[in-house]
Amino acid sequence: MKNQGFLQRLGDFVLGKGFYIVLFLCVATIGISGYYLIRSMTGAADPYEAAGGNASVVLPDSEGNGPDPEGTPPSVQGGVQREPSSQTTLPVQPAQPQPETPVQPSPAQPDDPEPVKEPVENTPKAPAVYVWPVEGAVLRDYSVETLALDPTLGDWRTHGGVDIAAALDAQVLALSAGTVIEVYEDGLMGSTVVIDHGEGLTTTYCGLSGQVPVEAGTLVEAGDVIGLVGSSAIAESGLEPHLHLEAAINGNRVDPMEYLPER
Repeated sequence: MKNQGFLQRLGDFVLGKGFYIVLFLCVATIGISGYYLIRSMTGAADPYEAAGGNASVVLPDSEGNGPDPEGTPPSVQGGVQREPSSQTTLPVQPAQPQPETPVQPSPAQPDDPEPVKEPVENTPKAPAVYVWPVEGAVLRDYSVETLALDPTLGDWRTHGGVDIAAALDAQVLALSAGTVIEVYEDGLMGSTVVIDHGEGLTTTYCGLSGQVPVEAGTLVEAGDVIGLVGSSAIAESGLEPHLHLEAAINGNRVDPMEYLPER
């Protein structure tokens, strides 16, 4: 009798309040099913759900825990230490070197032939030879620092050369080897010839006759005839026939007697 009364009361409860419990359970089941359906469609992950896949835990002292190449400690999230996720790194293909374009060598240019150098002979230079241009006595000496009486003008003045007596039309010889650089008529000293002997030495021959056998550019040796004694030097017409001879070093007058040999 007791079991029959319990079953009757249970059936009354189910028919009364139990209907609402069953309805709640159905609604809850539909809600949970709809939630998972929406999550599967949107792909949203449950923040409280463990990540899928085979999880492996690597302890700090485990042999499988390789050294961190960069020394970066594992990240900590939510108080739980997690190993950094391993990512597959694709190998970087090295850049293929571009083939270099070979440089075509330029055709070799023939070197300019070196000029053939003539052998230099270290032969000592022969000393210069000096001769008297005319044979005669010295009528007037060289004087540029002391005044001397001029027989023609009758006054005292300097004398820039030497006057050597000689007969008219006597041959005048080159004092030394050289090159004739000037032949001209001077208004006071008459027909004049200038010879360059090198090393700065020049000699000047004045009072020659009008016919001069040399010209500028003529090469002469010591003793070659360069003219004849004349009377064309008006400034020295007070003296007997003679040759007026001058000498200069680099344009500065010097005493011609320094180059004339003793006799």
